[in-house]
Amino acid sequence: MPNKYILSKLAAEKKLGRMALQVLEQHYLANEIILIGIKENGIVIARKIQQFLSNQFKGSIVVLTVTMDKKNPNQVAIHPPYNFKNSTVILIDDVANSGRTMLYALQPLLQAYPKIIQTLALVERTYKSFPIALDYVGVSISTTLNEHICVEVHNDEVVGAFIVV
Repeated sequence: MPNKYILSKLAAEKKLGRMALQVLEQHYLANEIILIGIKENGIVIARKIQQFLSNQFKGSIVVLTVTMDKKNPNQVAIHPPYNFKNSTVILIDDVANSGRTMLYALQPLLQAYPKIIQTLALVERTYKSFPIALDYVGVSISTTLNEHICVEVHNDEVVGAFIVV
């Protein structure tokens, strides 16, 4: 069965550009925006958001990576280490399925006292098992429990998103 695409490369690019404008609109007075991408695809999306923001945002944009074993998220690490006190942080992933990954990725941030923590995902499934609400969403889609969403990335470019049954 062929993949059922929900986003093409062009559509994904437009969604990322729109979300970057929304981030800019909310944080245009900030001196710094910290984008934290959840490894693997979340960091690609964070870098794309950075590219869009760098044309218009007057402050500095920092891109960091959060790593964890998504099946056993006991150890969550942010690389490189950073002082988040009173900062504006956007936690980024490619797909928000259950909300579990984002919830665990928030752990080290909660002990670092940022001023604002927001969440961003290119694709959101409309049901969550964990209490995570997204601040910036490319597209929301309803799926069945046995369907999954895959964001396809090649050479640090988002080339589409599709549903896997």
